[in-house]
Amino acid sequence: MEEKHKLEQAIEILNTAKHTVAFTGAGISVESGIPPFRGPGGLWSKYDPIILDLDYYKRYSNKSWPVIKKLFFDFFGSAIPNDAHLDLAKMEQEGSLIEIITQNIDNLHQEAGSKKVYEFHGNSQKFVCMDCGSIILRNELVLTEESPHCLKTKCNGLLKPDFIFFGEGIPADAYEASIQAAKNADVFILIGTTGEIMPASQIPFLAKQNGAKIIEINITESSFTSQITDVFLKGKATDVLNKIITKLVS
Repeated sequence: MEEKHKLEQAIEILNTAKHTVAFTGAGISVESGIPPFRGPGGLWSKYDPIILDLDYYKRYSNKSWPVIKKLFFDFFGSAIPNDAHLDLAKMEQEGSLIEIITQNIDNLHQEAGSKKVYEFHGNSQKFVCMDCGSIILRNELVLTEESPHCLKTKCNGLLKPDFIFFGEGIPADAYEASIQAAKNADVFILIGTTGEIMPASQIPFLAKQNGAKIIEINITESSFTSQITDVFLKGKATDVLNKIITKLVS
């Protein structure tokens, strides 16, 4: 009964909202077959995070690239949007969701049809040349076990997947857009995020400070739950969002 009451409370908040923003983490993509990085069974319990250290990649791309390729392109490349991604896209189309801030690099929000997506940690479907700065799309490249290099004439610089490595800053445009979205939001939906990764974890606090109601969807409580969450909905993102979307006023 308590969970049903919480769901009704969340739907009431969403139905009266003027500017709803979703903030998504690894948990929303788990049901698409993408494991989280941290925690039991997370990627960093099986692989050395040094593969994503920027300096290490520059010096030893021949060692780190084959692992990056395996994880982010061979394995993750087959992932498709799940119902949670599709529900958020539908909410945007119907006007009940304005923007998405995501910590994920998997491009699944865009593949589901979402248009306003701020990628806090970048996107795996683009590469950037570390010499000339050119952006090259994933589908322009044939990925092998050899480190990828720039396609531009007379460059041939080392290409890096255009997501954040350790030692890099957050993309300025995504950071600024996320800050503004947090300030504008009157409802902020946290979905599948633990709140452990800085500086992304500060964005929901900014929304709360600016008066937003915080709805959290997660299989377990997070560091946000006791500090800023107004309504905690326990469960898989797909299950909870499927229930919510059927009762939203479009």
